[in-house]
Amino acid sequence: MPSGPASPSDPEAVPDSPFRHENVSRDEAPQYVLPLVVHLEKTAPPARTDALETAARAVLVMLSDDRSNGDGEWAQTMRDWQDARIRKVVRRARGAEWRKAAALPGITVTGKSAEVRVFPPVPLDGWPKELAKLQVSGTDLDDPEPPVAADRTRPVLWMSPDVDMSAGKAMAQAGHGAQLAWWELSDEERTEWREAGFPLAVRTPDAAHWRELTASGLPVVRDAGFTEIAPGSCTVVADHPALRR
Repeated sequence: MPSGPASPSDPEAVPDSPFRHENVSRDEAPQYVLPLVVHLEKTAPPARTDALETAARAVLVMLSDDRSNGDGEWAQTMRDWQDARIRKVVRRARGAEWRKAAALPGITVTGKSAEVRVFPPVPLDGWPKELAKLQVSGTDLDDPEPPVAADRTRPVLWMSPDVDMSAGKAMAQAGHGAQLAWWELSDEERTEWREAGFPLAVRTPDAAHWRELTASGLPVVRDAGFTEIAPGSCTVVADHPALRR
């Protein structure tokens, strides 16, 4: 697995970042997308923060799965995906749609109220028909109560207070942040995180804290701007205890 960019918080120091909006060598490779599907029944939608956290854990579970590494059945596709732009798309499903999606090869990760299934990467124009017909836009969720303060002894994915995103877009961005943190960790740190069940929190800081975070040297997701938000927008800071300097 590639180690990823060393310091995504500094775009000038990372000429080939997978999240930059400028044309880079990654654009010359075949393009893939990591599909995620959130189980969204009308009568019992998940809480927004739990959906974001579950999506982030789903990305980490996929990255760390034996099938995604070495000679695993998904390993080549995972390598091809990570050699190009790191795209993730979140779609929603309910009822029979969810059951059909759940029958495809992938991994379902469950949170407190959310279920997210992540699938091996697919070509941009090669989605399985069961996933291609699922809705991607307009996924919106709410938190019944404000999330409690994050435990800073555990990883925190800080979402930008300046960028308005649908729940689906925010889930993809949380996944980006989790992936950047994963890339930055040593093998020992990755193993420790995995064995603990990938604990993490997703929170939105106030404006002053956000400015501190983006200047801290922690990994920062700068979105390529394919959907919803402007290219180069800073969306997530990946704050893992092992990465704090």
